[in-house]
Amino acid sequence: MRTLIVGGSGFLGTELLRRATALGHETSATFLTRRADVPDVDWHPLDLRCHDDVSALVGALKPAAIINTASRKSDWTITADGAVSVAKAAAEAGARLVHVSSDAVFSGSTRAYDETCVPDPTTPYGAAKAAAETAIRMLYPGAAIARTSLIVGDGGSVHEIQVRELAARRRDGMLFTDDVRCPVHVTDLAAALLELADSGIEGVCHVAGSDAVSRYELGALVAGRDGLDVSALQHGPRPLGPSEVRLDSTATQRLLRTELRGVRAFLRPRTAGSQGPAAQE
Repeated sequence: MRTLIVGGSGFLGTELLRRATALGHETSATFLTRRADVPDVDWHPLDLRCHDDVSALVGALKPAAIINTASRKSDWTITADGAVSVAKAAAEAGARLVHVSSDAVFSGSTRAYDETCVPDPTTPYGAAKAAAETAIRMLYPGAAIARTSLIVGDGGSVHEIQVRELAARRRDGMLFTDDVRCPVHVTDLAAALLELADSGIEGVCHVAGSDAVSRYELGALVAGRDGLDVSALQHGPRPLGPSEVRLDSTATQRLLRTELRGVRAFLRPRTAGSQGPAAQE
């Protein structure tokens, strides 16, 4: 299957490329400033703000499936407008589309959010993601919109890097005890997204881990896995008040073979003799 990963040089995009090529996909990817070091990938520079370029690239490649991982925090022209350009090009080309969205579309005013919950964002990034979702659902009803949460890996995610720097006292900062999310392992997320791309599943899907933990709990789990000093992690409540966004992925999990593990399952202490990220620095 010819698969196009939009935003292929990011943390998630890179894992998608590794997995897609291993599965035998004919894989293309876009990048804005740099390519990722993944072999057997057909790379293309692309700025999602150049809407004609998006349409031209998709028209030239004619992918069977497109997975869009690209966003840039509160940059509306990439996160919202750019996502709509990808959806429009996918619809015109008849390509299967999986659009990666975020739990940032929710405020945290509800205990848990399933796929039927209506977005109520409180941040510019959340608003851009919610706007993209709305436009894509109207423009391309057959697309899958995959909301996810904090993405963690085996040392390379921004969250893990932050914890290592805090534990080593190389940076100042605090991990909040009342900022709750449902972290997902990047390999689980990538496998689930590729499974969605190869399916006929439409509409909103929740693709997050099964455990809800605070930022501090996540940090302590990362530190425990990597043999770091947990007591060095400064922690406390958010100055702006609690933020608890629990994505309920139960309905989507029933449709997938891929297990969306909870963070307590994949962040276990490393066995003796193994080298974690901290030991390799």
